[in-house]
Amino acid sequence: MDAVLLKSELSYKYVRSSGSGGQHVNKVSSKAELYFNLEESSIFNEIEKQKLSEFLNNRLNKDGVVVLACDESRSQFRNKAIVTQRFLNLIAEGLKEQKKRRPTRIPRSAKRKRLHSKRINSEKKVNRKPPTLE
Repeated sequence: MDAVLLKSELSYKYVRSSGSGGQHVNKVSSKAELYFNLEESSIFNEIEKQKLSEFLNNRLNKDGVVVLACDESRSQFRNKAIVTQRFLNLIAEGLKEQKKRRPTRIPRSAKRKRLHSKRINSEKKVNRKPPTLE
């Protein structure tokens, strides 16, 4: 995955951020919104697009566009950098190969230990019962 090519397909929109900030917040559009159209991307092949759409299924809108927003900082430039890094991390996570699970057996010593503790527990409970008169 080439980050430079990926960044070239991103589009940004800047809107007014919510929250406190006084008069400043009403004048400056510091919140950065990132838009990435996964379906029309030329960077990923069909297999990667399928994998990413499954990974990002709750973040994709009905047009197949990923929308991320950041208003952590009062700086528009800083918010853009944060949201871009967040997006790159998300894509890297989505393309990561899952490790194959190798089935393992339960060790004989673990089985022996479990049975031993069961036997001790059982004897403890048997000793609590009143003796039977026969």
